[in-house]
Amino acid sequence: MADGEKKFQPSGTLKPGSYVLIDNEPCQVKDAEKSKPGKHGAAKIKVTAMGIFKDSKKSLMKPTDDDAEVPIIEKGRAQVVAVMGETVQIMDLQDYKSYDLPKPKDIQGLSGGVEVEYIKWGSNIRITSTKKA
Repeated sequence: MADGEKKFQPSGTLKPGSYVLIDNEPCQVKDAEKSKPGKHGAAKIKVTAMGIFKDSKKSLMKPTDDDAEVPIIEKGRAQVVAVMGETVQIMDLQDYKSYDLPKPKDIQGLSGGVEVEYIKWGSNIRITSTKKA
């Protein structure tokens, strides 16, 4: 898996919907629970997240003042060039680069000429939605 850019932020600031790297895999936070500081320790945060590019559930537990790695996710718009079996070819509408991606199972209506939104981190790309005309 090729790495994209990342930044660091205190893990206590993670909220549902934000992104975090767990085991070097970009994930979207689904739940974040903070515990109170104990007699001998700092407050901790327990994060449950889903992988963005691989649909895998991940969890992370660390002190709230420790830094968490946060992937810098790029968003873009593209047009579907072709659908070839389980592969979709899209072309970015800004720089006209083409990408071949696995066809997402959760998005319907992909065909030539349809405009889509996608997210990118390093060499990982995923279509997130189709754009309504």
